[in-house]
This record gives sequence, C-alpha cells and structure tokens, in this order.
Amino acid sequence: MESSILIEVSARHVHVSREALDVLFGKDYELTVRKELSQPGQFASGERVTIVGPKRSMENVSILGPVRSATQVEISATDARSLGIPCVVRESGDIDGTPGCKIIGPAGEIEIDKGVIVAKRHIHMTPADAERFNVKDRQIVNVKVNSNSRSLVFGDVVIRVSDKFSLAMHVDTDEGNAAMIGSDTYGEIIYF
Repeated sequence: MESSILIEVSARHVHVSREALDVLFGKDYELTVRKELSQPGQFASGERVTIVGPKRSMENVSILGPVRSATQVEISATDARSLGIPCVVRESGDIDGTPGCKIIGPAGEIEIDKGVIVAKRHIHMTPADAERFNVKDRQIVNVKVNSNSRSLVFGDVVIRVSDKFSLAMHVDTDEGNAAMIGSDTYGEIIYF
C-alpha cells in the first residue's frame, strides 16, 4: 500500500496547559501514559475530565498528552450540537475566535473562553512523505476512502508536514462513522 495512507479516527479529547492541569488535578500533577499514539511523543492519558456546554455535559473525556501551551477541546459536530456549542472547524492550535466551555476535573474546574473546535481533517506527514506524495505543507487535498459499503471522498483535507510527524490521516468520529472506518482503513490522495 505504497500510495495509501492509514486513516485514524480521533475521538473527543482535551489538550491541557500546565496551568489547567494544576487546577483540574492538583499542583504539579503529571499525566499518566495509558496508550502511545501514532504521532511521536503523543499519548492518551489515564486522566479524564467532564466538558460542560450550555445544553449538557460529557463525562470521561480523555486528556491527550503531553501538556500544551494552551488548553483546547476537540469534539465532533454531533458533540458540539449536543453540548450547545457552536461548530467551529479549525486546525489544532488555531483557537482564536472559537467558543469556550467549562472543564471539570477531580481537583477543580476551569472556564475557557476559547478553544473548543471541530478539528479540520488532516494528514500528518514527514518531509520525505510529502515529497513522495508530491504535496506541500498546508496544501488542501481530497482523499478517497474505500470501505465496506460506505466508500467516499473527503474534501478539504489539509496536509501538515513536519519531521516530528508520522504518516497518518485523522478524522473525527462523525467522519469515521460516515465511511465505516476501522483500524485498518486506508485512503488515497486524489490528484486532479
């Protein structure tokens, strides 16, 4: 599958700053590694929080580590509607002008005034991968997914290139369900 890209479904999760982690879990608390993720140095932690919107809350939301410079909540469009939070599609880290929410941990709670996003679908690749696929950083592509009875083409997929990345496409749970993406689903960039 030389020209194929593994597609991974990213469930709702939270990235926390050092300050947020201190409030939610206690001063100098350290996240525990539950599972290493495909991107080098990234992990799903054993810690869980509750995110609260105007309409309802969602419990047991995973925190991904390591800590970041800013707190960010990544949810699906279905989650956003359920919580009563506007759907704002953004790349991870691009949180200016996005809605906020309350986050509750075992030691305390915080109210963020921005940082809730529906993550833009994207492909992580190294510079060597980008050369092999003949794409560049920030380029927008389409990806064809062949799956069991639910094949489709994802448009508006952003290429993200860094030597710190590992080749994988990320979609949210709504998108994953639409294409019946499993643990061994691959896609191909479509060139027009």
